[in-house]
Amino acid sequence: MSSGKIGFDNQKYLKMQSEHIRERIAHFGDKLYLEFGGKLFDDYHASRVLPGFKPDSKLQMLLQLKDEAEIVIVINAGDIEKNKVRGDLGITYDIDVIRLLNVFTKIGLYVSSVVLTRYEHQPTADAFQNRLEALGVKVYHHYSIKGYPSNLELIMSDEGYGRNDYIQTSRKLVVITAPGPGSGKMATCLSQIYHEHKRGINAGYAKFETFPIWNLPLRHPVNIAYEAATSDLNDVNMIDPFHLDAYNKTTVNYNRDIEIFPVLNLMFEKILGESPYKSPTDMGVNMAGNCIIDNAAVCEAARDEIIRRYYAALCGRKKGTASEEEVYKLELLMKQAGVKPADRSVVAAALEKEKQTGQPAAAMELLDGTILTGRTSDLLGACSALLLNALKHFAGLEDNILLMSPHVIEPIQNLKTHHLGNQNPRLHTDETLLALSICATTDENAKKAMEQISELWGCEVHSTVILSAVDERIFKRLGINLTCEPKFS
Repeated sequence: MSSGKIGFDNQKYLKMQSEHIRERIAHFGDKLYLEFGGKLFDDYHASRVLPGFKPDSKLQMLLQLKDEAEIVIVINAGDIEKNKVRGDLGITYDIDVIRLLNVFTKIGLYVSSVVLTRYEHQPTADAFQNRLEALGVKVYHHYSIKGYPSNLELIMSDEGYGRNDYIQTSRKLVVITAPGPGSGKMATCLSQIYHEHKRGINAGYAKFETFPIWNLPLRHPVNIAYEAATSDLNDVNMIDPFHLDAYNKTTVNYNRDIEIFPVLNLMFEKILGESPYKSPTDMGVNMAGNCIIDNAAVCEAARDEIIRRYYAALCGRKKGTASEEEVYKLELLMKQAGVKPADRSVVAAALEKEKQTGQPAAAMELLDGTILTGRTSDLLGACSALLLNALKHFAGLEDNILLMSPHVIEPIQNLKTHHLGNQNPRLHTDETLLALSICATTDENAKKAMEQISELWGCEVHSTVILSAVDERIFKRLGINLTCEPKFS
């Protein structure tokens, strides 16, 4: 488990990153289209593998540029039609666009429009457009281009990019973001550069992806952890051959950017007369690698993440949401990183507790290395018991102290089984925390325990069974890193 040491200088990152983007804007003159990959304000993967990186760091960095920046959100119309879901949040892409709009606007960032890419008059896309326009949001359409991205003659014509709506923008920095991969961010940027050039405006393109980190070694645990996080996309980290050839320097990029670069280069040459870049690495503006201050802490955190991703794939395979190939790939990545499942200390503790009790169990490792366990009882599930045990530990309360009387729990169980149709009477984690908060109004010990909830952030938990979606969400909201054995209760 991670030592809890800070390995990343977040303040340095905010300053360096915003300065570097300003330099790139100045390089192109009138306007920069910045493709923003990954999660803009809830990047928990980055905060786990780069301890010290704040989940909203990229958003805070943008706020330093907010007077110069506007945001355009793109969404694939086909993803609206398919009701594509963000796996980490469990919401559809169209709902996430609304969420992004609200978050950006609330903190003072200017969202100028939404683009429906690969638009083919899908009824659900039209309905979504009506909803956005009712909110006062400008909507544009971009279309599929036959033979994209190799048919350059068609792409660079009035029937290619020329057919797309020209997005009206008013600021020097235009951030192109999306609810997830495959939304058409890069194509939107290139289409705009094509349109701007026809209007005599000097516009450039840059790419902001946190991972892989270009100036870390190819097999650095942080870069391996990125491959683990994208195992379902078949992304592979590679040495950038174009950068090596141009500068005789070794940098890391990933296969999709390296494969598309020759085409991009030709596109830039056709639009601008010459390409501003000699490699995919040149296109990037990510400064994260320059802000690592404790490489050992970062390596340890990344190795932990690789194991967590492996357990997630095992459970995904059991639930039918992950493939056999994903599991094999993660096993290979664990070997490359020199880790194994047994390195996750909460696993052995949870399995031992299950063996002792004959019931599902769970274990938690605190930031100081202390390991606590929870067992299944008639009143509580193992994870609910574990949460209470952890809160008692943080509050300095004896283990035998009852935080919630059975008289409080039993009416909730009765409601669940007799009126709400639940088969399992035991309290889920959300029900446990609600019951505890009610008890805290009259019981001093319960109040002390409730005051410790923030201490759970960053702790590690392993369950001997796959948890319900409700319990998974609660652990995520509490900032607890959860893994499960790939079996159902």
